[in-house]
Amino acid sequence: MNKLWAILLAMIVSLSALPAQADELRPGYLEFTQLGQKEWKLVWKAPVIGGLATRSKPAFPAFCTQSAPQARVEGLVLIAESRLTCSHELAGAQVGLAGMDATFTDALLRVAPLGRPVQAARLTQDHALVTVATVPDAWEVARSYFVLGVIHILEGYDHLLFVVALVLLIGRPMMVVKAATAFTLAHSITLIGSTLGLVGLAQAPVEALIALSIVFLAVEIVKRDPEHPNLAERAPWIVAFLFGLIHGFGFAGALREIGLPESDVPTALLTFNIGVEGGQLVIIGTILAVLALLRRFAPKALAPVTLTATYAIGITSSFWFIERLLG
Repeated sequence: MNKLWAILLAMIVSLSALPAQADELRPGYLEFTQLGQKEWKLVWKAPVIGGLATRSKPAFPAFCTQSAPQARVEGLVLIAESRLTCSHELAGAQVGLAGMDATFTDALLRVAPLGRPVQAARLTQDHALVTVATVPDAWEVARSYFVLGVIHILEGYDHLLFVVALVLLIGRPMMVVKAATAFTLAHSITLIGSTLGLVGLAQAPVEALIALSIVFLAVEIVKRDPEHPNLAERAPWIVAFLFGLIHGFGFAGALREIGLPESDVPTALLTFNIGVEGGQLVIIGTILAVLALLRRFAPKALAPVTLTATYAIGITSSFWFIERLLG
C-alpha cells in the first residue's frame, strides 16, 4: 500500500513538472552574429514560462536599426530572428535585454564579431547589459564559461536528475564521491573530444540515451535488494563512467550552441567543465545533507521519501525518453 501511495504521489509531482522539461525552462538565449562590416544577425530565444518572451526584448545601441523580426514558437520557446544595421562598431557599446527586471529567468548572451573572439556572458536582472569587448581577456572568458557551466548542470534538468538518482542509489558519501569522480572523468573525455571535433554523435539519440540513463538508475533503486546488490550498487563508478561518456556529448551540444572564443578555447573548455563540476558538487552536497537530516530527525520518513522521489524521477525521465525517441 505504501508503494502504491508513493507511485500516485510521484505521478502527481511528475505531471506537474512536465512543462519544466530538460530543454524547456533553460535560460533565454540572445545572439549577435556579425555578417558584414555593418550588418549583424540577431537571434532571440525566450522560454514562454518565466516572463522573458512577453516582457523582455533585445537591447542594442541607438546607432543600430532593426529589421522586422521573423518570429515562431517551438514547443514552449519563442524564437525571433532579425537583422541589425549599425553605423558604428559594436565594440565598446552595450547590448543585452531590456525589461529583465520584470522576469525571473536569466539569459545567455553570445556576441560573435568577424575576426574577433566570441564573447559570452550571463544576463540577469541586475546585469542585463554587457559591454561588447574589443578582445575579451582571459579572466572574462574564464568567468563567463564557469558561470555557463554551473547554469547548465543546475538548469539542465536531465543531467540534474541523473546526479540526484545516482546519490539516491548509492547513499554512502565516499562511494558517491568515487562515482562522481568517474562520471566527471568520463563526461570530460567526451565533452572535450566532441567540442574539438575528435569524436561525435548526433544530438537526438544522445538526448534520448541521457533520459534512458536516468530511467535505468530509477529502476535500479526500486529493485534494490540489500542481500543481493546489483552491479550499480557494487561498482557504481563503472555505471557512472559509462553513462558519463553519454552525458559528455550532451554537455558538448550545449557548448556548441554557446560557441567558443577562438583565442581562448582551452580556457573556455576548462572553466566550463569546472563550472559543471561545481554545480554537480552543489547537487550532491544538498542531497546528502537532506538524507542525513532525514536519518537523524525522521528516520521513518526516509524510505517513503526516497521511494516517492525515485518514482517521480523514473516517470519524468521515461516521458523524456519517449518524447525524444519519437522526435
